[in-house]
Amino acid sequence: MKKVILNLTLVVVALLGVNMSVMAQDNGGAAVVTDGPQIKVDKDVHDYGTIEQGGDGTCTFTITNTGNQPLIISMCKGSCGCTVPTCPKEPIAPGASATITVKYDTKRVGPINKSVTITSNASNEPRKIVRIKGTVKAKPTGSAPVNTGTPTNP
Repeated sequence: MKKVILNLTLVVVALLGVNMSVMAQDNGGAAVVTDGPQIKVDKDVHDYGTIEQGGDGTCTFTITNTGNQPLIISMCKGSCGCTVPTCPKEPIAPGASATITVKYDTKRVGPINKSVTITSNASNEPRKIVRIKGTVKAKPTGSAPVNTGTPTNP
């Protein structure tokens, strides 16, 4: 009797799962999420281009909630200690936007290729990864001494 009930329960669960899957697809077979908060970012990559060592390594990403419930960003994390994101602490209302600020430590010379992982309650992308890239060039090291016409060794 237990096996019959277990099998019947499994069949019902399987049928419900298939039914929900069919309902969540459009004619092209792609999943359609229509409920809950949804995250949209204005760009996937910020390109600093070439910046000078010690220059301004700050950039922003604009987050928009295209869903129908508040979007809550629970965490923003840089791929290393040289990439520090600041995320909004307040929920983002449906249709509203907020800014994520990313500060890169430009004291480090060389190529930039870092990521920031945004974790939220979004139904379309609970983990969204954005990237920063570019190159930090070294500051010119001091200039050549100026000849004043007076000898330095008497």
